[in-house]
Amino acid sequence: MADLVDLPFDHPAHADRDPQLSKTRFPPAKPTARRIFTVAELTSEVRELLETTYGGIWIDGELSNYRRWRTGHVYFTLKDAGAQLKGVMFRSAVRHLRFTPDDGMRVIVQGRLSVYEPKGEYQIVCEHMEPHGIGALQLAFEQLKRRLELEGLFDPSRKRPLPTLPRKIGIVTSIDGAALRDIIHILGRRYPNVHLVIRPVRVQGEGAGNDIAQALNQTAKLSGVDVIIVGRGGGSIEDLWAFNEEVVARAIVASTIPIISAIGHETDFTIADFVADLRAPTPSAAAEMVVTRKDEFRAQIDRMQERLRNGASMRIHSEQARVRSLEQRPGLAAWPTRLALTGRRVVDLSHGLSRATRRFVGRGQRRYHELRLRLEGRDLRRAVGRITTRLTFSKGRLAREITRHISERREPLVALAGRLENLSPLGVLGRGYAVCWNGDRTGIVSDASSVEKGDAVHITLHRGELGCKVVTTKRPSTSTEIRTSTE
Repeated sequence: MADLVDLPFDHPAHADRDPQLSKTRFPPAKPTARRIFTVAELTSEVRELLETTYGGIWIDGELSNYRRWRTGHVYFTLKDAGAQLKGVMFRSAVRHLRFTPDDGMRVIVQGRLSVYEPKGEYQIVCEHMEPHGIGALQLAFEQLKRRLELEGLFDPSRKRPLPTLPRKIGIVTSIDGAALRDIIHILGRRYPNVHLVIRPVRVQGEGAGNDIAQALNQTAKLSGVDVIIVGRGGGSIEDLWAFNEEVVARAIVASTIPIISAIGHETDFTIADFVADLRAPTPSAAAEMVVTRKDEFRAQIDRMQERLRNGASMRIHSEQARVRSLEQRPGLAAWPTRLALTGRRVVDLSHGLSRATRRFVGRGQRRYHELRLRLEGRDLRRAVGRITTRLTFSKGRLAREITRHISERREPLVALAGRLENLSPLGVLGRGYAVCWNGDRTGIVSDASSVEKGDAVHITLHRGELGCKVVTTKRPSTSTEIRTSTE
C-alpha cells in the first residue's frame, strides 16, 4: 500500500523494483468487450470497492473545517502536507467522544472509506477519534478542567467549611466497594453515635456520572444532612472517569451542603476533587476529616472550662483583695458596725410595716363585708321580685273591677238602647213609612196646606232619599190628593 501511495502507477521504477508486486497486483490487461458506465454506476462500483477494501482503516491527520450540525452529525477535513480527505462522523459515534475536537488538532481516526455519490467525493466515515500523542480521556480532562477553572468553580472563596461535629453524614458511593467499609469503620470508631445516610450508586461504567449527580442532588435535599462524602477506591483513569464528567462537577457546585471528595488514591486527581469543598486523599482520610475525635473534642471543652474556672477564680481573688483594701481605709473602719445597726433598723421597720399593713388590710376587709351586707339588702333582683308579685296581684284586682264595672253599666245602657230603638224614626221607616222634608230641609212637611203646587220636597226612605215636586195638593177637609213627581 505504501508503494502505491509513494509512487505513481505509471512510474517505471515501480515495476523494476518489485516485479512480483507488479505481477500480482497489475496483471496484463486482457482484451475485453467494450462496456460503457454511467456516472452513477461507476461511482457506485467505486464506493463498493472502497468500502470492501478499506473497511477498518486508521488515518493520522490534522483537523480542519470541523463543524457540528443541528442533526448531531460532525463534518470535517483531515489533511497533511500533501493531501486532504473529507470525513463525517454520525451522531451515534459522536456520542462516545471523550474530548472536544477543534481545528488544528492532530488526531487519529478509525473508520471506513466510502463515496458521497451526489458529489462524487470519497470520504472517511469516522467511527472513532482520539488525539495524537495524548490519550482522549486525558485531553478531555484537561479541556473540562480549563473551562471550569475559567468559570471560577475552583475558587477557594466559594468553598464552604465543614461542620465541627455533624449529626448526620451522607455517603454517596458503591454499596459493594471497600471505600464504604473503610468509611463506616473509621466513623464508628471515632464517632459511634453519628447518623449515616448511605446512597448506593454505580461509580464506573456508562451512565455512572448521571447516577452520581442524581444521588448528590437527592442526598443534599434530605433533612438534617450536614456533610456529604462522595468517592470510591482507586483505579485507572477509565475507572475513575465518572468523577471527571461535567454533570458530577455541576451537581457538587449546586449542592447547598459541604461535600468531601474522596476518590482513588492520594496520587489520583479528578474534576470532582477540584470543585469539592474539601479533597481527601483516600476514603479513609475523608472519614477522619469529617469528624473530630470525640475525646479530643471533650479535651478541648475541658481545657476551655479550666481556663474559664481559672479566670473566674482570679477575678474573685482580685475583687476580695480590693474589698479588704477598702475596709482598711480610715473612713470605712466602723463600716461593719454601721452596716449591722442599719440592718437592725431595717428589720424593725420591716416588722412595723408588716403590722401596719395587716391592720390596714383588716380594716379594709371589715368595711368590705359591711358594704357587701348593705348591698345584698338592697339587691335589685330581690326588690324586682317583690314588685313583680305586687304588680301581678294588682293587675288581677284591676281586671276584676273593670269587668264588674262594665257589667254594671252595660245593663241600663242596653235598656236605654232598646227604648231608643223603639222611638227611633228609622224603625218606622224600616216598616215602609217615609219622612217628607220641605225644599231647604228646614222642616218636616206634616200638613198638605204648608206646601203649594210646584214646591220641591225631599222624601227620606228607609234606604235613600227622593227629590219630588208637588203637582197637586189635597186638603184634609176636602180630601185633596197630593201627587208628586219625582225629578
